[in-house]
Amino acid sequence: MQKEYLSPVGILTITSDGEHITEIKYLTTRMIQQCGDAVIRECEKELDAYFAGKLRDFSVPIKPKGTAFRMKVWEELQRIPYGEVISYKELAKRIENPAAVRAVGGANHHNPINIIIPCHRVIGANGKLTGYGGGLDKKEFLLNLERQ
Repeated sequence: MQKEYLSPVGILTITSDGEHITEIKYLTTRMIQQCGDAVIRECEKELDAYFAGKLRDFSVPIKPKGTAFRMKVWEELQRIPYGEVISYKELAKRIENPAAVRAVGGANHHNPINIIIPCHRVIGANGKLTGYGGGLDKKEFLLNLERQ
């Protein structure tokens, strides 16, 4: 199932397998058909609460698909507390692979469930915003939202 969701950072496409959210992606062109299910409706409610500043931890079930390395990175991303940031280097250390900084960046780039898997909370070692699939303006918006 797939449905568009209008958010403060643009139109997102939410995809589910009927039990889990499998993707949240930034939409670049409008879809023609949409359909939602219970898990998508729950995801929309949680995203509404998140964007309203009322939700810090998502509980909607997710099921990302990726390599074992990417899954490890995405699991660690979910441990970064709301409103906090870490560097790609720190993320590589946390997954016990300190030399994999570039690969960690690649895993972030391929994050299939944006916002819920908070890859926006990873910044450059110099404290600068770097890389975000939806664009740095969206990353900055999400980080500012969480800092309030």
